[in-house]
Amino acid sequence: MDQPDAVIHQPVRLKIMAALKVMPESELLEFVRLKTIVGATEGNLGAHIATLEGAGYAKVIKDFNGKKPRTRVALTKSGRRAFEKYVAYLRDIIDQAEG
Repeated sequence: MDQPDAVIHQPVRLKIMAALKVMPESELLEFVRLKTIVGATEGNLGAHIATLEGAGYAKVIKDFNGKKPRTRVALTKSGRRAFEKYVAYLRDIIDQAEG
């Protein structure tokens, strides 16, 4: 990878990807919890999640918990691979700097 993945490279999306990557593949992270972790507003977080979903990196599940609407997010397999490549790109930069 010559350049970082532009979708992931944005700071809020990088935080989202990192938070979702630590979740087991079968688990979803609730939007409210992700908002707290990332420190973004609802609108800002929603826009960044939409970008990740559009790139195929995240999936969004909307349902109800009782009568309350609930939004949950997870990385797709493609998102997990993209994040791993992004981390490898950053490691390569560090390795080159240490020479």
